[in-house]
Amino acid sequence: MERFDRTVLDEFLRPAFRKEFYESVEALQKDLDKWLKHYNYERPRQGYRNMGKRPFDTVKKLIKMPTKKVV
Repeated sequence: MERFDRTVLDEFLRPAFRKEFYESVEALQKDLDKWLKHYNYERPRQGYRNMGKRPFDTVKKLIKMPTKKVV
């Protein structure tokens, strides 16, 4: 979770506050929602475990995996 917090800070909050003065929390939330959509569905990951996949791709793959029945 700490890595995600740092990513939000570096890639969204700092640049957003440099560009815009938010009049309300709702306006900030609207921009954050757009950024989160980009983060989860469009932005590929560079980590060696991710192999360029987006978080959405990873979740989609896990949902399609058959579960083993434990007896």
